[in-house]
This record gives sequence, structure tokens and C-alpha cells, in this order.
Amino acid sequence: MTQRTDHSTATGSSTGSSTGTGTGTGTAISEALFAAARAWLAEDPDPATRTELTDLLEAAESGDSVAYGYLEDRFDGRLQFGTAGLRGELGAGPNRMNRVTVLRAAAGLAAFVTEQHGTGQVVAIGYDARHNSRRFAEDTAEVMLGAGHRPYLMPRELPTPMLAYSVLALGAKAGVMVTASHNPARDNGYKVYLGDGSQITTPNDTLIAAKIDAVGALADVPRGAVEDAEAVPEDLIEAYAARAKELVAESADRDLRYVYTAMHGVGYELFHKVLTSAGFAEPISVPEQQKPDPDFPTVAFPNPEEPGALDLAFALAAEHDADLIIANDPDADRMALAVPDKTAPGGWRRLSGDDVGLMLGHYLATSGRRGTFATSIVSSEGLAAIATDAKVGYARTLTGFKWLSKVPDLAFGYEEAIGYCVDPSHVKDKDGVTAALTAAEFAAALKAEGRTLLDALADVDRVTGNLVTTQLSIRSDDPEQIQTMMRTLRRDPPATLGGVAVTEVGDLSANGTTLPPEQGLRLALDGGWIAVRPSGTEPKLKCYIELGDRSAADRSPVVERIAAVRTGLDEWFGQFA
Repeated sequence: MTQRTDHSTATGSSTGSSTGTGTGTGTAISEALFAAARAWLAEDPDPATRTELTDLLEAAESGDSVAYGYLEDRFDGRLQFGTAGLRGELGAGPNRMNRVTVLRAAAGLAAFVTEQHGTGQVVAIGYDARHNSRRFAEDTAEVMLGAGHRPYLMPRELPTPMLAYSVLALGAKAGVMVTASHNPARDNGYKVYLGDGSQITTPNDTLIAAKIDAVGALADVPRGAVEDAEAVPEDLIEAYAARAKELVAESADRDLRYVYTAMHGVGYELFHKVLTSAGFAEPISVPEQQKPDPDFPTVAFPNPEEPGALDLAFALAAEHDADLIIANDPDADRMALAVPDKTAPGGWRRLSGDDVGLMLGHYLATSGRRGTFATSIVSSEGLAAIATDAKVGYARTLTGFKWLSKVPDLAFGYEEAIGYCVDPSHVKDKDGVTAALTAAEFAAALKAEGRTLLDALADVDRVTGNLVTTQLSIRSDDPEQIQTMMRTLRRDPPATLGGVAVTEVGDLSANGTTLPPEQGLRLALDGGWIAVRPSGTEPKLKCYIELGDRSAADRSPVVERIAAVRTGLDEWFGQFA
């Protein structure tokens, strides 16, 4: 069965099933499964997951078919290490995030670093405030010590961009960030960087995965004492803030009244340090969401893009007559903006990732930033027009900052999923803190001129041709159905969607001869395009739609057309319900 949704909602592991549902009374009991569970118990150093698995195993062995189904799901394969590292639901078993999974991943990464560079290498390790994040980071440090490397452990829970910065600043050969970003509370993840400061890409992901597969019994993996790990020095955190301050002009205006939400994550400390050090007033922080809370009690999903996630920020902004809302996701590598808009419900409008990306790109390009401006194949093509107009370089990459960060002479990069890189020489990844600083500088400069970010978007439209983007997510609890939908779309695409002609169907990589193949399709439309690709972290298809019209006086007719296209695409996928 399929379910169509308007927004991305991360729900589990990137591989295999991540939620046990039971297998019914007809389940054939497998002694091999019970043996695998007992073997896992023998290695697991975590009392909580040992208890969980012991209870589940006893219930399953006594004939409880639902418990057997849960057990089977936890041992139905394992989380696979790839270019996203690891991400999945917390729990016992190889198909979950837990200390056994992390210890094996750390041992494999340590072996890879040794093979590539020898022993004695610096490895930077950071963590957010999710359940078990610190423990997973400490386990990683202990394994790195046991392998003869020099782990530098963050002194406390800090944002992902701080880890990415530290990899370069410390001259590390690798970095690990324990985070599940904006996934639900039940998840955690393990993101890996190499010495160039970028997230891993092929073939290194395959090489590291092979080292993980080669790890034997955990009892044979040497481990040091976490007390012997070096702490990332506080002056490195100060250096990040000092570097961020250099991104904005000292003479720039600072008169801005802004609301901030950390979304129950780890962004507040670094965000506050950076914005106030740069001369901005204290943020009006959403109090219920300021302190880290791994249960994310005020939001259904801790993602600023989700419906309802910014409701508290909207209310606070209205109370204080704010000029701007800035939101980070829980690990603060993403950033969302909302602006006053009398035409929007409640008087506030959240800008899309493409809105912000094009606006920041236009601001930086027209302010003298030189180099290559880059975005991904599922983000707006408007950045190409901006680059041409400003006479700067332009590049289009595969989905993910692991690719954007490798663009030669990168000056600015963004993805539609509210990720922006404004300082690629120091943070080769999306950075929601320095992006927020840049946005605040721009908003303050506009305010001094009696203008707003909505005026800036109108400036962008005049360059790009009234481009409008939207998304559609198609969920399915059957992975094979997702593949069936993709095959059908490739083989027998609709002739029109919402009255707009579909002129061509091809691979997502077809618009760039230097791009390797990516699993996904690109539908060319009269006046725009649609990209459809399976999500890398969730059981769904993600559809990205863009239309434009240079002949239109404003966006209004384009907004109507893209709504019709989106409805037509939604109806086409309805045949699989």
C-alpha cells in the first residue's frame, strides 16, 4: 500500500526493516535465529539492550509469535555501512543502532585508517544529545586508542559543523559524528568524514564496509580507556566562532529582531556564540526547544520543514514583532527561515530550501563572492541563472553534500533539504550556524534599506524567471512496490500531468555528463522538470518539481500550474494504492 505525504518524515533505518510488527501465529520457529540472538547477547556490553533482547528471546522461545516477529526483524540482516555511514533505530540486534554495531563500525574504520595512513593518526569524534550518542562516541574513542590512533573527543554535545570544522583544524585523517540529524527520537546514526573534511564517498565507503565485515569477535578488538582520549580544545570552538565572524562585514548593519529555535537539539550554544560575537542582539529563543532533549517532546518530527515544527517559533515571533525566524535541526547542520507575510496563514511564511538557497546564492554572488556556485540535481536550476548573471562558475552534482563538498573552487553550495555551505574552506559540509549568520546579515542589510527577504526573493525571480519548486513524498511499506513504481514510470510515463506535457523521461544523471549514475528518474516538462528517486533513509519515493515562466509578471500563474502538476503526479501514483 502507498501513502502520499507532503513533507519528508524520517522513520527508521536506511537498510532493512526498522520496526517489528510480528509475524503471526504461523511463523516457523528458527533455532538458527535463537542461536544468533544468544551469540549477540554474549558480545553485547550494554545492560539495556541485553535486557531488551533477553526478554524478547524468552518470550519468543515460549511461543509468543509477536515477540518472535520482533526478534526476527532485529536479526533480519544488519545495518549496512554506506556513504551515509550508519543510521537506524536504536535497539538490540545487528539491524539496529547499538553499542555492538558501533564498536564494529569503529573497529572497521580504525583498520581502514591504519591501512591508509599507518597508526598514530588523529581521529576527531563528535556527538549530539540523542539517546546513547555520548556512549557511542566514547566507544569509538576507546577503539581508536586500542588501534594505536589519537582520538580527539568533543568536550560536550556540539553541532555536526563543529566536528566537520575540527577534522580540518586538527589535521585529522578521519572524523566521526554520532547523530541521526532530524530523524525521530528512536533513531541514531554514525556519520564518517575523511581527512579532506568531507563525508565519505565511493569507493571509500566500500573499503570501510569491508573492514567492518572483517572484524571478528568483539572480545578480540583492543580498546583503550576513554580517559586517555584527548579533548577537542575549547580554543578550537572559539576559533570556529572567530572564523564565522570573518564571514560578515564589520560595518554591516546589525539591527535585527530574530527568534531562534534549536528544535531540542545542540545548536543553541554555538549559534548564540556566533551571532552575538558578530554583533547581533541576543536571540529570542523558543524556551521549550532551547535545551537538548532526545525525546523531542514538542514536535512530532524534529525537522524544521515538518508541519507544526515551527508553531512555537511562530507564536513567539508574533508576540515580539520579530523580523525573522531562524531554526536549526537537532544537530544544527541544516537551517530554515521564516518571514512575516500578511498573505500567509498566521502571518508567517516558512521559506523553502530552494528559496533560501537561491536567495543566499544571489546575495553572495552579487556581494563579490567568487568561485563555483553549486547545487544538486534535485535542487532548483535557478542557481545556474544566478551564476551566469554574476559571471561566476556553476556546477551541479549528485544528491548529498558529500558530492557538493568536492566541487573544485567551491564558493557556495546548497541543497533543497535546507542545507547550505557558505564557508567551504573551513567546513566542507552543510553548516546551519554560519548559514544562519549569513542570512541574518542579509536580513539586517535589507531592513536598513526598508526592504525584506520577500523583496530579495522577488529580485531572485527577475534573474531566474519566476521559478517555483514543490515536493511530493510517496510512502510504501513494500520495498518491491517502490521499485515497481519506478519501473512503471520509466516504461510507461504519463503524457501529461495537470495539463502540462511530459516531454522526456531519463536518468537523473542525464543532465550532467560527468555525473555517475544515480537511482532515479528525471521527467522533462514543458517549462520545468520532475526528479523522482527512492529515499536513501526512508521507505518512500521523493519527488521534486520545478516550473518557471519568464514571460509571467510574477509567480502567481506558475504557482497555479505547479499545484496542478503536483496533483496530477499524486493521482498517477494513486494507481498503486
